[in-house]
Amino acid sequence: MAAERELVKAWRPAIKGIAEVLHARFTEHAYPMHVHDSWTVLIIDDGAVRYDLDGHEHGALSKLVTLLPPYVPHNGRAADAHGFRKRVIYLDRAELGEELIGPAVDHPAVVDPELRRCIDRLHGALISPGGELEAESRLAVIRERFLRHLSRMRRDDPADPRLARQLRELLDSRVRDGISLDEAARLLGRHPTHLIRAFSREFAMAPHQYLISRRVDRARHLLLQGLPASTVAVEAGFYDQPHLTRHFKRILGVSPARYVTGRT
Repeated sequence: MAAERELVKAWRPAIKGIAEVLHARFTEHAYPMHVHDSWTVLIIDDGAVRYDLDGHEHGALSKLVTLLPPYVPHNGRAADAHGFRKRVIYLDRAELGEELIGPAVDHPAVVDPELRRCIDRLHGALISPGGELEAESRLAVIRERFLRHLSRMRRDDPADPRLARQLRELLDSRVRDGISLDEAARLLGRHPTHLIRAFSREFAMAPHQYLISRRVDRARHLLLQGLPASTVAVEAGFYDQPHLTRHFKRILGVSPARYVTGRT
């Protein structure tokens, strides 16, 4: 019965700056730690979500707008047995800029009723035929309000790259082909154990978990481009289609086929 109440619909609109749109309801699925390569703009229509971001627990509530930055691991689960219903817009990284990741990590919850109303109306425009101009206009307003919010919260972070970030960049460059821990250690000049500890401490997940999460993220984009799951599995770096399906369902709560079609 619970599975019948879990619905997912995802698509890629023809709007510049929007990488993907997701409407979903979950009762039992709990997202494990994972990452996206885009900004996640989340509003909750029913229920509530608890999630961890950068080692701190947060709550996504119906009156808030939640903004999760790219590349920062997070999870998510229903706050109670009632479950939750959400709508998500994934914005291209360039829409807000990576220099604002730090402020978003510190302040992912935005209290701005007008911003929430604008996001709600953007979703309405995205599902309405002929609503492209309205969607573009609302996206411009949303982007401006986010930039204003994040600029107020901006902190001066040290610019020197950390070992964990170097490893993350290396993993990002090898999403499809992968890289062994020994090769990463040789390229970065550190012991493999030191790499694992530094990465896990900084990003709250092991390097191999991060790589799987990035592959699932890549698979989402390819599926929404219309590629068959068998091709997506190879292009995203999975051993085969069952390998893709297992991790895709573990992280996103539905199979690749259900993610695209929205069927139960």
